[in-house]
Amino acid sequence: MHARFVRSAAALAVAVTGTLTWAPASSAQPSEPIPSASAAPAETPALDTGSVEITTKDTAGDALPGAVFLLLDSAGQEAGRGKTDAQGKLTFPDLAPGVYRLKETASGSPLHEVVADQDVIVTPGATARLTITDPFKAAKVLLQAKDDKTGKLLPGATVNIGTGTSTLLTLTTGAKGTASGELPVSNRESEFWVKEIKAPAGYDLYKPTNTFTAGPGAPVTVTVTNSKTATAAKPGPSDKPTHKPTYTPSTPSTPSTPDKPSSGTGGAKPSSPGTGAPDAGSSSTAAAALAGDSTPKALVGSLAHTGADATPWLIGGVGVLIAAGGGTLVMARRHRADAATDDDSTRS
Repeated sequence: MHARFVRSAAALAVAVTGTLTWAPASSAQPSEPIPSASAAPAETPALDTGSVEITTKDTAGDALPGAVFLLLDSAGQEAGRGKTDAQGKLTFPDLAPGVYRLKETASGSPLHEVVADQDVIVTPGATARLTITDPFKAAKVLLQAKDDKTGKLLPGATVNIGTGTSTLLTLTTGAKGTASGELPVSNRESEFWVKEIKAPAGYDLYKPTNTFTAGPGAPVTVTVTNSKTATAAKPGPSDKPTHKPTYTPSTPSTPSTPDKPSSGTGGAKPSSPGTGAPDAGSSSTAAAALAGDSTPKALVGSLAHTGADATPWLIGGVGVLIAAGGGTLVMARRHRADAATDDDSTRS
C-alpha cells in the first residue's frame, strides 16, 4: 500500500513539472522491520573447559564458611584458590580438562580439622561437584587412677572409653598413675562412657561404668577410683588349733613274788611288789578296778604312734594290778595271824 502511494506521487510530479521522473523500485521500504543488532543471540561458550564446585560441611551436617582451598594442576602449578561462602560453597571455573589436586589449607573454624588432599578430574563442558566433610578436632583426655581412701595415684589401671557399643580409646596409667590420649568426637558436645577392665596391683576392679561429656579440641579429665583388696586375717592365739596329746599308758612291770616271812622272826614285813612302782595313771586304773569299774573309759584308745588298739594291754595291766593287790591283802592277813600267834605264845 505504501508503494502505491509512492507511485501516485511520482505521476503527480510528472503532471506538474512535465519532467518524467521515476523512483527506482528498490527505494520502496519493505513491509517487515529489520531486527536491530542488539537483538542478536549471545555467543555460545566454549565447550573445551570444565569447572569444579565444592560444598563444605562438618560431621554434624552444618555448612562451613571460610574454608580455604587450593587447586593445583598436573604440573603442580596453582590453578585456583578461594574460600567457601556463607553456604560453604566455592567454584573454580574455566579449567582445562585434566587431573587436578585439591588441597584444603584451612577449615575456617577452630573446632574442625582439614581433610586430606584429593584428586579431581575435570572434563570438557562438565562441572565436577565435591562435598568436603571436615571432622571435629579430637578431645584431649587425661586419665587418672586413684586410691579411694588416700587419693594416691595408682599405676597399672586399664580403661576403655567409647560411645554406644563402640570402644574408641584404651588407656593404661603409667608409673605416675596417669595416661593421656585423643578421643574422636562427632558433635560439638558428645557423651562417652568409661569402664575399667584391669585394676592396679593389690586393688579390686572398679566395676561401675561412668559417663562424661567432651567437646572438640577441649581437655577433659577422667578419674577412676579403686579400693584395696581385702587380705585374709591372720589367725590369733585363740584361733590356733589345739592338739590334744595322745595318752600313752605305761606298761607295768611284772611284780615279783612277795617274800615269805621267816619262821620265828614275827616282825618280818613283805617286800614291795614288783621292781617298779606303777605311775599315777596305773594307780588310778587299779583304784577304778577295785571300785568295780572293770573298763576305765579314759584309757580306751590307741597306742601312741603305733595305731594298735590299746584295749588288750589295758585289760592285761588291770588284771596284773588286781592280782598284785589281792596278793598284798593275803600277805597282810597272814602277817596279822602270825602276829596274833606270837602274842599268845608270849602270854602263855
